[in-house]
Amino acid sequence: MIEIALYQPDIPQNLGSLLRLSACMDVVCNIIEPCGFILDDKRIARVGMDYIEIAKMQRHDSWQKFLEYAKQNNRRIILLSSKAEKNYCDFKFQTQDILLLGRESAGVPLEVADLCDASVTIKIAANTRSLNIAIAASMVLGESLRQVR
Repeated sequence: MIEIALYQPDIPQNLGSLLRLSACMDVVCNIIEPCGFILDDKRIARVGMDYIEIAKMQRHDSWQKFLEYAKQNNRRIILLSSKAEKNYCDFKFQTQDILLLGRESAGVPLEVADLCDASVTIKIAANTRSLNIAIAASMVLGESLRQVR
């Protein structure tokens, strides 16, 4: 089934929200370390509440370890990026996809983006910069699950 992955997250509240999302939608949440905070940060629990206990969280020590995991499990990595051309609503998702979310402060480095199988974007109003990462993940995860379920 589709999974989500966070590349070196730096806002603990967003991780809490995404763990809650993964629990509610029954998808794995991959965390690619290092994080910009410790994983027992109280701010994660405040947002994630008791859903964190049932979330399927998988930690990866590095981008390289995550890549190995994706390749071994025959999964495509789909990057959510404000720089992508393809709208997520026009993309054909597959059950083995992993939706990759970059750092809230900086996205992903070019070398990481280049190793992704595809990139999708959410078209937003011209006078705005970006959506919150948890909201963006929710939108794209919802569409991808709609397509494959």
